[in-house]
Amino acid sequence: MFSKILIANRGEIACRVIRTARRMGIATVAVYSEADADAVHVRMADEAFPVGPAPSAESYLVIENILRAVAETGAEAVHPGYGFLAENAAFATALGEAGVTFIGPGPAAIAAMGDKIESKRLAAAAGVNTIPGHPDVIEDGDHAVAVAAEIGFPVMIKASAGGGGKGMRIVETEDAVRGGFESARNEARASFGDGRILIEKFITQPRHIEIQVLADGHGTTLHLGERECSIQRRHQKVIEEAPSPFVDADMRAAMGAQAVRLAEAVDYRSAGTVEFVVGADKSFYFLEMNTRLQVEHPVTEMITGLDLVERMIRIAAGEPLGLTQDQLLIDGWALEARIYAEDPARGFLPSIGRLVRYLPPAIGPSVRIDSGVGEGSDVSMYYDPMIAKLVTHGATRAEATARMRAALDATVVEGVADNIGFLSSVLARPRFAEGRLTTGFIDEEYPDGFDPGVADGAVADVLIGVAASAHAVSAARAARISGRGDGGRYRPEADWVVTIGGDDHMVRAIATTDGIDIETGDRLISVRGRWTPGQPLFAGRINGTAVHVRISRLIEGYRLSHGGATVDAMVRTARAAALAARMPRKAPPDLSRTLISPMPGLVVSIAVAAGDAVKAGQALAVVDAMKMENVLRAARDGIVARVAVAEGDSLAVDQVILEFEPAPPVKP
Repeated sequence: MFSKILIANRGEIACRVIRTARRMGIATVAVYSEADADAVHVRMADEAFPVGPAPSAESYLVIENILRAVAETGAEAVHPGYGFLAENAAFATALGEAGVTFIGPGPAAIAAMGDKIESKRLAAAAGVNTIPGHPDVIEDGDHAVAVAAEIGFPVMIKASAGGGGKGMRIVETEDAVRGGFESARNEARASFGDGRILIEKFITQPRHIEIQVLADGHGTTLHLGERECSIQRRHQKVIEEAPSPFVDADMRAAMGAQAVRLAEAVDYRSAGTVEFVVGADKSFYFLEMNTRLQVEHPVTEMITGLDLVERMIRIAAGEPLGLTQDQLLIDGWALEARIYAEDPARGFLPSIGRLVRYLPPAIGPSVRIDSGVGEGSDVSMYYDPMIAKLVTHGATRAEATARMRAALDATVVEGVADNIGFLSSVLARPRFAEGRLTTGFIDEEYPDGFDPGVADGAVADVLIGVAASAHAVSAARAARISGRGDGGRYRPEADWVVTIGGDDHMVRAIATTDGIDIETGDRLISVRGRWTPGQPLFAGRINGTAVHVRISRLIEGYRLSHGGATVDAMVRTARAAALAARMPRKAPPDLSRTLISPMPGLVVSIAVAAGDAVKAGQALAVVDAMKMENVLRAARDGIVARVAVAEGDSLAVDQVILEFEPAPPVKP
């Protein structure tokens, strides 16, 4: 067994590998860019080595820098994590030439499966179902249009060397092909240094289901069942689960057998994942094989009891698996939710900044957190904005889901925007509970985007109850400080108006021996729990049900988050509420004269110049944010008065890119 390994990665996955290595008694070496000098993974490792400036292309992706770190620290093996160099055959080859073990498959398997065109050919030869499509690289925009028309719409345009949703577009019309091809190629070049593009048929009502495999190089290749990864946004997974609510035993065996055949065909060794697109009729087709650990691997670990990182390390050290397919059993259900620094209410725009507060839920046998940040950590524009992966387990899917919803409510993130409310909202959808999932779930369930201000039913009662209860606590505290109170926790009785989302709720707060009751309309909301002003989380029971509510003080009320809703609850006297209703509303700023950046990023291109006339919907600029290209379009007709930035410039949120003057009126 190795005595020291280097993790050629950062953040959450580096911390994940370090934890397993430490348990195995293996010393670890972290690598870090200038932006990550104080990162959690650097502090966790036994040693740390700098590898360059903040941009990954100048640090984590530079093979020579990683090799230097290996040589100077004496590491015997390297775990690549996922992303960066994890599926780089040249990196694996270079390590082998240096006499260092790559904890992953051999370079030949990486190369074969890393090229989507070649992998599809190999899959077909191995008897794996493949999607209809063009077998070769697309030459240019004209070629893309011709191939798409021949295959039939809708089609998927995707990078041959891609992954993680980068360099991928779904197009449904001939007019959209050329632009989709150019954007996908640009993203592929920026993310992978490889602009080759292929086109294939897009399966309607598709599910994304993948099979985990393990192969030891001693003749044993096993599959560990499937993961359902259909809840996606821009082809990036958001919520994953294992097993799939769609897959039965026969389908699992058939998919598993094909995944094993493909792994054996390329002489695979290590952990890997064969991804399939699955139709509504349970037909399934090969998408790609990821020759690395997957982000969502914890759900498989939760239902199988296996530590996949440990298995990868032992396989790389030459040990056999010592398992048979019959010994691999599925125990219960597991879900994973990816917590990102992003704003779902603004189209999931990434958020950068410092985590001024980060309080994960209590962990245990049924709740797991994989994270690479802590309070004070910076979410940088240079890397993926993931804060944590929250994983729950239950005997049933419903139990795992309930635990996930509770754990999300108990998670506090402050300093950057987060998607916790959106994740809770997804899990609360009836369609999710029924297991009716497709890769179009988010677009179909949220056609107008995500509105975190919507709260009704039981969620609304929780928010009303917590707002009134918190105000009672605050009022009693203020009375004690001023000398007007009797020292009690609550005022005996109080009448207020709680305003949420424009709706007024007349409430009366009545102190009890163990909490407070809130009368509103014909309902009584029982609030039991202790909260002190300044605490970010209310923990207690509302009408007998255990709840957590994120809470922060506003001038006249509280910002509350629970069950997928985030609302500003104003708490006023009846007189103050009546006066507030008469106050004029501030008009939103007029953005018709400017194009502003909705996110921090880098200007990839500007498509217009001063004096140009533009039409509504016309592409004006492309901004790269965390390696994803975003096309910004004109909201209305106009004339460009000034271009305020240049290609290559860094942008802040709301920074002006273009200024307009109105288009001249059309003469009759």
